[in-house]
Amino acid sequence: MLSVSGLSIHFGGFYLFDNVSFLIEKNDHIGLVGKNGAGKSTLLKILAAEQIAEQGTVAKPNSYTIGYLPQDGITSGGRTVFDEAATAFGELLSLEDRIHKYSAEVATRTDYDSASYAELLEKLADANDKFARMGGMTIHADIERTLKGLGFSADDLRRMTDEFSGGWQMRIELAKILLRRPDCILLDEPTNHLDIESIQWLEEFLRSYEGSVVLVSHDRAFLDAVTNRTIEISNGKTYDYNTSYSNYVEQRAERRELQAAAFRNQQKQIAQTERFIERFRYKATKATQVQSRVKQLEKVDRVEIDDEDTSSIRFRFPDAPRSGRVVVEAEHLSKSFGAKSVLRNIGFAVERGERVAFVGRNGEGKSTMAKIIIGREPYDGRLELGHNVKIGYYAQHQAELLDGDMTVFEVIDNAAAGDMRTQVRNLLGAFLFSGDSVNKKVKVLSGGEKSRLALAKLLLEPSNLLILDEPTNHLDMRSKDMLKQSLLDYEGALIVVSHDRDFLQGLTQKVVEFRGGGIKEFAGDIYDFLRAQKMESLHELDLPKPSAAAVAAELADKKTSTQIDREERKRRQAEERRIQRKVDDCEKEISALEERVAALEKQMAAPSFYTDPDSRTVVSQYDEARQALEKRMEEWAVLQEQLEEVKTV
Repeated sequence: MLSVSGLSIHFGGFYLFDNVSFLIEKNDHIGLVGKNGAGKSTLLKILAAEQIAEQGTVAKPNSYTIGYLPQDGITSGGRTVFDEAATAFGELLSLEDRIHKYSAEVATRTDYDSASYAELLEKLADANDKFARMGGMTIHADIERTLKGLGFSADDLRRMTDEFSGGWQMRIELAKILLRRPDCILLDEPTNHLDIESIQWLEEFLRSYEGSVVLVSHDRAFLDAVTNRTIEISNGKTYDYNTSYSNYVEQRAERRELQAAAFRNQQKQIAQTERFIERFRYKATKATQVQSRVKQLEKVDRVEIDDEDTSSIRFRFPDAPRSGRVVVEAEHLSKSFGAKSVLRNIGFAVERGERVAFVGRNGEGKSTMAKIIIGREPYDGRLELGHNVKIGYYAQHQAELLDGDMTVFEVIDNAAAGDMRTQVRNLLGAFLFSGDSVNKKVKVLSGGEKSRLALAKLLLEPSNLLILDEPTNHLDMRSKDMLKQSLLDYEGALIVVSHDRDFLQGLTQKVVEFRGGGIKEFAGDIYDFLRAQKMESLHELDLPKPSAAAVAAELADKKTSTQIDREERKRRQAEERRIQRKVDDCEKEISALEERVAALEKQMAAPSFYTDPDSRTVVSQYDEARQALEKRMEEWAVLQEQLEEVKTV
């Protein structure tokens, strides 16, 4: 268990967080949320002992282990990918070396009856036993499985780590943390370095992880898949919710509604009391009652509404100039880097106003294709832009390309031209840069602030083809929502490279999958693509399809419908009765839980609720009842689907 008590840290004239306390227990999978700059990354660093808080303590048992993955900055060299990942098993590898040494000595000695030979055999047996108990027998398989799950190919495992970019270096570090299996894993934006397939593999790993996990992520789907608890940092305070992100959003809104109702009721009572005091203040016959009301007011425990930080970027893209019907078209296009072929003889077209998502594993050519379209990469084949096409481009590492010694204002002012020069401060204000913040040097900005600045720069020129390469990295939830809404309102064509399923959902009309040097097109958004593949996760694309002979053999083994018709009808009727009983039982439980929730809501809406010492217990009971109701409703929906399937077969 990790205990956080009274943490405070002061930064830039205000508290990032003030007197924060909470416990992290085994099996807690916590999503740490809040806007950019709220202090999430700072809190992770303090938990990892990478930074010291001004006040407060972080306490843990002596044997407690922590694995921490920062947002970036991890590099390694001098080893192969496999050997670097194997350093996670330092003790096991040392033990394996001793086993080899003992085994070699046993093979060469002939003094079988000596005491030293017997002692050597005992050492070898003990070492083998300890090696097996610590999981040494599967160490190589574990390393390979983890690295492949994070996107490395079999050939990559033998390559030197120096050959890989920063994002892949972070994957190696993540693999080492997962292989160590610490008591607590701290992850700061881990999905920024992963493609969709690797994200889904990591989801599965963390979902079943037996230790505790604390992660910062702006990927809703990832948070919902992994977490069972959410801690929000807002205005220096923390708010703890024993649920996943989506439920937290609903519960936060409900809590504020209840607080607002209680606040309004209390203010009404206070106003009535104050009017009574003012009306009868100078009447001797009412003096006792007036004094009683004054004392009553002094003792009132005032209901407060939690401060909520609602700041988010707000903008719309400039109107798109009209272009030709086809904005970009490629035929027989190929691209190689030395001996490595990335794209081979591909062809596609994007029409005016069309919205396309590029998906696939990292290294399959998505970003390369984006750079080819904007003219930053040479290629073989044909690629043509349509009439009057004007491209707006956001690179995956666009924020890193900003001049660190320039101020926020200078970055936009230098890039602005014409009438836009008079709108620089308004544009910066829309991206949450105002007051003294416009004079900050770029090099001191957070990752999210740099991303916002790079997006603001993108708005300086109208475009009718937007190409966005991982635009949501480092953006907080509200800013990401505003970007998505702005893109939905954008009238030009859109190509977006992203691994964020929640961001992509409903944003695109077509998905282009990059795989093995080729591309394949799918109509619809990202979840239509997943359903089209008849899978729950993209890594199932790698599974071999059954051969024609296997399909024929399977068909030959099936009984004919005339042989099983009567038996099958009986089975379906029995199954229908069984499911119907479950549906009836579930509906009874739902009815009881709905009554329970309604009763608790009525109790919580009472004016005196927040002064009641048992209010916390009631809120806890309410949360439990709501969660139980949601669970039963989900079960009911599943049972109804099963019932319909049985009836329609």
